[in-house]
Amino acid sequence: MKRTASAQWTGGLKDGKGSISTPSGVLANTPYDFGRRFENTPGTNPEELIAAAHAACFSMALSAQLGEAGMTAQSIRTTAAVTLEKLDTGFAITAVHLDLVAKIAGADRNAFEAAANKAKAGCPVSKVLNATITLAATLET
Repeated sequence: MKRTASAQWTGGLKDGKGSISTPSGVLANTPYDFGRRFENTPGTNPEELIAAAHAACFSMALSAQLGEAGMTAQSIRTTAAVTLEKLDTGFAITAVHLDLVAKIAGADRNAFEAAANKAKAGCPVSKVLNATITLAATLET
């Protein structure tokens, strides 16, 4: 299975502009630029898209791990915070923090935490990132 996306860029780093598109149409010539990436100008950027992908991937991986442990979540809410830092070698994503709130009736806390940690390690997006990944998991019953 392969998934694709495309990006185009025109101009210099600070004065240039780009757009991102996906075949599904979810992103269709969605603009991005220096301000959106480094200066908190409203709009998307590569790190935000990685955060969204990681949150979604982890949530699905957790659902699978919970199923293997005999649990089904009523809800899984995950927020991923991606840290982009300037290092001596240039900019790098150095960390991702996953903040999870799951509602699972009658869940065993230890089994829930084990499933969450397996999902964190096993999610394909986690595996591709060369970053420290941390997790705060809250269980609502």
